[in-house]
Amino acid sequence: MEIWAIANQKGGVGKTTTTAALGALLAEEGMRVLLVDLDPHASLSGYFSLEDLSGMGSVYELFREHNPPTIASLARNTGHRGLWLLPAAAPMATLDRQLATRKGTGRILANALTMLDNVYDYVLLDCPPTLGLLMINALAAAQRLLMPTQTETLALDGLERMQRSMQMIERSMGRVLPHWIVPTMYDAGTLNNRISLMTLRERYGHAVTRQVIAADPQICEAAEHGQPLTCWPAAQQSTDSYRALLRELLAAGRQVNEVSA
Repeated sequence: MEIWAIANQKGGVGKTTTTAALGALLAEEGMRVLLVDLDPHASLSGYFSLEDLSGMGSVYELFREHNPPTIASLARNTGHRGLWLLPAAAPMATLDRQLATRKGTGRILANALTMLDNVYDYVLLDCPPTLGLLMINALAAAQRLLMPTQTETLALDGLERMQRSMQMIERSMGRVLPHWIVPTMYDAGTLNNRISLMTLRERYGHAVTRQVIAADPQICEAAEHGQPLTCWPAAQQSTDSYRALLRELLAAGRQVNEVSA
């Protein structure tokens, strides 16, 4: 089972879209995929119309001190073959305060995921845009980190914060977290976008994926209708881009595994 975190310390850069698209494409390939919504705003849960308003059937429950449920018992079928979702709920926003004095909270999610090895092939963690308990749990559990980054100046600042957070987690875990930066919402007709993409490649080199995700209003249309891009014919161009991105990430992941072996 591979665990990918999709994170950036800036909102609105395509984290949820990337999570949903890659998850659907992996499921299309016959993989068993679990999406985990770690953002209290529950955008990924809303994408599939699986919001949990009470918190009783969500990620929130995993952080109970006594007798927390298993992830498998909380995961819901999205209605798309091979694709399940563990939803978020608004009470998750209170976890940092609730667990402030409790020890060992940084690996609660990682420990819960260890029981899923024979249940799912891939787990994709859609992270909140802030560094707190939920993002720390995601980075501690992840074997890969994807950082979708909008190709505009302000988004580069959020990426720098994300890089610092990643390095902090790496030091605390004593291991390197393989990571890739995914340029998103790219408009080749905009000078700022072209300069930002060039800056990304100059600054981060091979960590930036070759595949770029272009700006596409059909991405929002698909989300409005609760459909992954793979089920929205008008978004075929974006679907093809994400499919190429997935191939690139899988190939890069195999190289990482070979080096680590």
